[in-house]
Amino acid sequence: MQFSAILTSFALLCALMLPATTRAQAPEREGARADEAILEMAQAFKLHDRKRLSSLLPQARGHALEAWAGYWDLSLRLDEASTREIQDFMTRFAGTYQEDRLRTEWLLQLGKNRDWSSFQREHALYRMNDDRAVRCYALLADYKTRGTDVAQEVHKLWLSQREADEGCAAAAEQLIKDRKLDHHSAWLRARLGMENDRLRVATQAVGLLDEHWVKTVNTIYLNPGKYLRDKLTALRPQTREFVSLALIRQAYLEPAEAAVEVDKFRWKAQLTAEERSWIWGVIGKRAAQKLSDDAPTYFARGQAATMHEDHLVWQARAALRTGRWAQLLDTLAALPEALRAEPVWVYWRARALALQTSSEVAQAQSRQLYESIASVRGFYEQLALEELGQSIAVPPRAEPPNAEEKMAARQNPGLARALHAIRIGLRQEGVREWNYSTNLHTRGGMDDRALLAAADLACQHEVWDRCINTSDRTKDVINFEQRFPMPFKAAVLARTAQIGLDPAYVYGLIRQESRFIMDSKSGVGASGLMQVMPATARWTAKKIGLTQYQQRDLNDRDTNIAIGTGYLKLVLDNFGGSMPMAAAAYNAGPSRPNTWRGASGAPVLEAAIWAENIPFAETRDYVKKVLSNTTNYAALITGQPQSLKARLGRVGPRDASLPLPTEDLP
Repeated sequence: MQFSAILTSFALLCALMLPATTRAQAPEREGARADEAILEMAQAFKLHDRKRLSSLLPQARGHALEAWAGYWDLSLRLDEASTREIQDFMTRFAGTYQEDRLRTEWLLQLGKNRDWSSFQREHALYRMNDDRAVRCYALLADYKTRGTDVAQEVHKLWLSQREADEGCAAAAEQLIKDRKLDHHSAWLRARLGMENDRLRVATQAVGLLDEHWVKTVNTIYLNPGKYLRDKLTALRPQTREFVSLALIRQAYLEPAEAAVEVDKFRWKAQLTAEERSWIWGVIGKRAAQKLSDDAPTYFARGQAATMHEDHLVWQARAALRTGRWAQLLDTLAALPEALRAEPVWVYWRARALALQTSSEVAQAQSRQLYESIASVRGFYEQLALEELGQSIAVPPRAEPPNAEEKMAARQNPGLARALHAIRIGLRQEGVREWNYSTNLHTRGGMDDRALLAAADLACQHEVWDRCINTSDRTKDVINFEQRFPMPFKAAVLARTAQIGLDPAYVYGLIRQESRFIMDSKSGVGASGLMQVMPATARWTAKKIGLTQYQQRDLNDRDTNIAIGTGYLKLVLDNFGGSMPMAAAAYNAGPSRPNTWRGASGAPVLEAAIWAENIPFAETRDYVKKVLSNTTNYAALITGQPQSLKARLGRVGPRDASLPLPTEDLP
């Protein structure tokens, strides 16, 4: 017998002589080491450390997350990897999120390289279809290889992009060069960049027309007033467009000044009706975001037909805030059909119809609109229910997933990889794979029954964010316990009872803040279940008597709940018990809602109107979701029908006869 064989036999004999528990721990330790290697690879990928990734790659073979390891490796060297390597990876991991994610990146590279034959071959296999830049390259490929008329779709996609990207700009550039897309599309894109404070969008668009004009756009961005003062009276076509950009930039900075400037004779006489109308749309939008009562007047100076849809949405909000119901109906009629069908505008159209006239026809139309959206699924859907005289109650529970459906979820390889990734700390990767595996737009996507089973699997593993988000997507059935879970119920109920806070409100806020992820951390540093900022936590800990508090305690469940609920109670008391205002303060800071409620003499508004006019999109959405969540949680906790309207109340200036609150809230 060879010496190596003797050693092997001896090692095996020694292993068999170990206690059973020790032998059982060996695979567990091996798995932990393999997980550590995967985590190290993830870190190397984030640091773009190709060498470290390559050295660790052999350790990923056979691991549950091997597809991620292979993706990270190829993604970092996609520019030098051979076609054979890429295709071998895609064949080996066919059907996975990682295959489709790598294909997205490869398609972007093939488009950038103008390799249209390879692009079209790969695009035919592309399942994700969620990247607009890839879509623009696909349109450009069709145009270059088949002569397809793609101008209208490129125009729409390009204008809908929030940031500058190479794909849609490349398609637009080619079509402009070939005179299939007119210069006006580029100027519209530049306007959108300027009014949304995205200079790169504006310079990229104008640069497609003439790269020398980029300097002028930069000058306008830095000092629009000086540019306008320096302009001669006679304007050439492109100078008119630059003047429009300057007026738009000025409107972004100070709408009242822009309103005075655009009314000057030299601009009124030479700008086109379309240009003036767009500028008035921007002035009105910015005035509405500043909660100015002049906003409806500014909007009225333009024509809805030539305004951007974002201008019209803010015109509708300004009409709501100032009680101009007839103007609201006219504005909603001008919205694109897809926007007009959103629950927010269906609800307000129904309200406006009911308030404008008492005719039977108008009342019937209003009721029909309410009925088209009424449900427990969201803020305006719940308000529509109440307008129909119904309360918000827990709906009949969907039939729970059966054994076969649960087994299918457990055996889904994408869900298994997602849970493993989340368990070892790769939450972002796990969430992406989970979403991909359950998405209805991918091949083999899930129906309602499969979504309920997948949500159940996430709930069983206490991955509450995927439990909620997956269950939220069912169309025809609802499982309220999945959509509105109550982890840590005993701790939350005990704490809220102790300080006199509605537990449904706390649950409604946590669901929106962290989706019950214990170690959740925001981009600005907020931590834990209730997403408390470190400075706020220190301040609150002193207020509520946590004398031994240390910042490391913020991710402790009970400490986070104690501090988060303590701060929420202080905020709620500060705003006289107004749940909408306290939610806004929790999200955006306590000083902003005080500004948004208006100074002395400002109107007292329905809280729904007040919330819809919050200038920050994130806070506007947050307030509505927290109050909607709260109402549904109250129905679950109490078992009784609830009213969202009762929780909303009304919002107006602080009563000057009442003493100012003593709390200096952070």
